[in-house]
Amino acid sequence: MVWAAAFAENSIRHGLPVGRDRLFLWIFLGLLAFSVTTPLRFVRGVLLEWGPFALILFAYDLLRGAADSVFPAHVTPQIEADQVLGAGSVPTVWLQQHLWDGAARLHWYDYATWGVYVTHFFATLTVAFVLWVLRSKLFRRYVAAVSLLAAMGFTTYVLFPAVPPWMASENGDLGPAARLVKLIWPHVPIAHFRLLFEKGSRYANDVAAIPSLHAAYALLITLVLWRSARRWQWRVLLIAYPIAMAFALVYSGEHYAIDCVLGWIYAVAAFVAVERIADRLAARAEPVPAVH
Repeated sequence: MVWAAAFAENSIRHGLPVGRDRLFLWIFLGLLAFSVTTPLRFVRGVLLEWGPFALILFAYDLLRGAADSVFPAHVTPQIEADQVLGAGSVPTVWLQQHLWDGAARLHWYDYATWGVYVTHFFATLTVAFVLWVLRSKLFRRYVAAVSLLAAMGFTTYVLFPAVPPWMASENGDLGPAARLVKLIWPHVPIAHFRLLFEKGSRYANDVAAIPSLHAAYALLITLVLWRSARRWQWRVLLIAYPIAMAFALVYSGEHYAIDCVLGWIYAVAAFVAVERIADRLAARAEPVPAVH
């Protein structure tokens, strides 16, 4: 397939398209490639399905940067919550004290932490693309849940901006806790990945931490794909992914454990809400059996 070959060649030369703009470009090209024999499906997919979805995510990216302009960022509630979850110790501080040996002595789990963290930037849209190609009805439910989750997260960021562990440590409010992803990044032999932070910095909001949408989207992928994963091996991976993401976020200092727990709660709430609404709409659309 021409599209797959072009995507593979571009990824080898320039890396996986983790930036939202590049990823959407390749997705739209993929939609066209998979709709060569059904051009109406491509038009419908772009205009009615992917177009609104893309607008929602781009609007989220643009607005998230200003989400902390209403209320001051909170520092202590999440630290106190993590001390409860960590039996007296903040998990991020404890993990880095026991596992982190500095950027000069990286271990396999440091690279794994970086790798799992980076998947967040393309996993959500990649799953959406695969579902659009293979399971169109499930795709609609999935993008609805992703959109609802983004809206819920943004609303919380406005009402409750929260300082992440690495920033709390820099400000002297928390024990030693470095931002490991940025420290590991230069040692990964894929230099183009650094553009992810450089190009996206103007859209970033360092205090958009509660809930962790990294953790939320990872669990949402598991919830949406669970029924379709017939083999136990796939279900093991689906269980492992949100757990690995939560560990990566907490260990790297990007999020507190409570951020991840709340992200999971938000994901379940969005998933259940969309499922119930979709089921009701589907039931109403079913033809009423004729009475003889």
